[in-house]
Amino acid sequence: MKFRTVVNREKEKAILEKMEHLGIREEDIVERFIRSRGHGGQNVNKVSTCVYLKHVPTGIEVKCQQERSQALNRFLARRILIQKIEDQTLGRENEKQQRIAKIKRQKRKRSKRAQEKVLHLKHLQSEKKRARSHIPDPWEY
Repeated sequence: MKFRTVVNREKEKAILEKMEHLGIREEDIVERFIRSRGHGGQNVNKVSTCVYLKHVPTGIEVKCQQERSQALNRFLARRILIQKIEDQTLGRENEKQQRIAKIKRQKRKRSKRAQEKVLHLKHLQSEKKRARSHIPDPWEY
């Protein structure tokens, strides 16, 4: 895998070492090039700079079109793919899912009974405050 001269040698070497460390082989990666969309002018419209990678054993897919250069997008897509595979193998994805589930639980709508309970408690609190704030008028008697 060569990224031409777009990526410096140290970064290319580091990504290859990380792939080897995680057991990711180039043969296991399906690579396609898609015509990009958006900013970039004529270069983007003519050249297929968007890179699609799929790691066949895990089924993880990555699409990258951050830069106008295909070679740089290939490098970035591989870096993202490696990160996703690493997260999956180390169980970080599970932590993310737990955090998302917790947020969903916090945001979901309360049941009717829970709403009534909260409103009842608020009503009691307001009654307490109202009773405290009432100062009898000395001329009432």
